[in-house]
Amino acid sequence: MKLQDLETPCLILDQDKLSNNIHKMNVHLKSLGAKIRPHVKTVKSIDIINMVMNDQCIGIAVSTLKEAEYFLDKGIKDIVYAVGIAPVKLDHVAELMKNGADIKIILDNIEQSKAVVQKGKELNITYQVLLEIDCDGHRSGIKPNDPALLKIGKYLNDQEGAELKGVLTHAGESYNCKSVEAIKQLAAKERILSISCAETLRENNLPCPIVSTGSTPTATFTDDLSGITEIRAGVYMFKDLVMAGLGVCDANDIALSVLASVIGYQKEKGWIIIDAGWLTLSRDRGTASQKVDQGYGLVCNEYGKPLPDLIVSGTNQEHGIISDRNGKQINYRNFPVGSILRILPNHACATAASHNHYNLVNTNSTEIIDVWHRINGW
Repeated sequence: MKLQDLETPCLILDQDKLSNNIHKMNVHLKSLGAKIRPHVKTVKSIDIINMVMNDQCIGIAVSTLKEAEYFLDKGIKDIVYAVGIAPVKLDHVAELMKNGADIKIILDNIEQSKAVVQKGKELNITYQVLLEIDCDGHRSGIKPNDPALLKIGKYLNDQEGAELKGVLTHAGESYNCKSVEAIKQLAAKERILSISCAETLRENNLPCPIVSTGSTPTATFTDDLSGITEIRAGVYMFKDLVMAGLGVCDANDIALSVLASVIGYQKEKGWIIIDAGWLTLSRDRGTASQKVDQGYGLVCNEYGKPLPDLIVSGTNQEHGIISDRNGKQINYRNFPVGSILRILPNHACATAASHNHYNLVNTNSTEIIDVWHRINGW
């Protein structure tokens, strides 16, 4: 089969670019003596994670317990559930443990800690816990100088039902940085604050064997990971337009795209209409605050090569509107009804989440070489 044979819209994955992206990160982190814990929330596919797993990898990070179930069934036991634990999920975590998972959960407040301890005692099990640290004010976590760090750490250490395993942070604010230098500075801050929290715990006779940090931007540009036991990153495998806007990659490095068909025009408005709307591309507008706004995605030809200044400027549920970002006239003869285009995503995680499989191609080819399935849901 070729791309021209596929029913649109559907997801396309360039295996060559995927392999190259994985290799680049592995080489970079290996040069820093770092271990990687790939975050599977972007790819959600064992075929892709099998490409990542090597002696640098110490397990995976997940964003849902369904991911944990899926990858445990595929033989991966060392798992960090990298979302603050909700008490209602503790029975599910316990079931994963019963089935052989070496799973760590994260939390950042005493209420969560008490729920974990109570459930651990009730089930006669010991939950492994990482304390989530807020290194940049982006989202969740304990502030590095907050007395709650020691309060929660001591509580978990003194109780049955839970075991303190270390600290974890995520420099999510790196996605909002305006320069590579700003990302480098945040990467250094991420490392320093994580190590500081780990030292605070250790100085108070509390265990902290794990110091886990990571985001794709900071992992890409960090030059010092001393004191860090593992790096978590996920979108680096696919890359996307937000990463390109941050300087993490070039648009030509993006491995993921959505295949769409031209279904009509509104020539008086300068529009090409395609059969890929926000339900397949996602509503993510992560590039809107960057120097170059890519709309809902950058338009490429059937080989995945970007077409100058053509973006998906608007979407409905099943319709996409392509226009020239500068308002230039489009040569509609180059885009006959039924022709196919590939759309590079703003946010690979969000776009991939609308699909249940990847159609694999090689760079500069339209031949389908394989189909890899992925999982969705919680």
